[in-house]
Amino acid sequence: MPLLRSMTVLLLVGLMGCAGARAAETVLADPPPSFDNPRHIMLQLTSSDPQMINNILYNAVNLQKFYGQDNVRIAIVAFGAGMEALYEKTTPVKDRITSLQQYDVEFVACGNTLETTGHTEDELIDGVTLVTAGIAEIVERQLRGWIYVRP
Repeated sequence: MPLLRSMTVLLLVGLMGCAGARAAETVLADPPPSFDNPRHIMLQLTSSDPQMINNILYNAVNLQKFYGQDNVRIAIVAFGAGMEALYEKTTPVKDRITSLQQYDVEFVACGNTLETTGHTEDELIDGVTLVTAGIAEIVERQLRGWIYVRP
């Protein structure tokens, strides 16, 4: 019985220690982001699933909240099935995309996917940037220092 009592006390002490735990603050790398030196972050969009699309849009909002809108440049690069989010007449998230565009989130569409699927540039939401190849755009931006995130 004393062993059981000792184990119970240890378990309770351990649980009480966890109750006070809280998340550590993110430490910014030098130089910290600023208006003159913003973070450059690309988010990959390759799913037509509305839940996944919304998740990526939330990621963009959360990055702007964390860094401050003027201290981060965000580009969402769509290719493959992710292009479905950028077709004006069929996207389930047009209002969210146009809202994010007003907050300087850039949306980039893959020309290869557009051509392969028989769509045209005119079908894209206004303000979406069209590039020849979404994957090549990601590679080239990475080489220019952009951070690549695949949510």
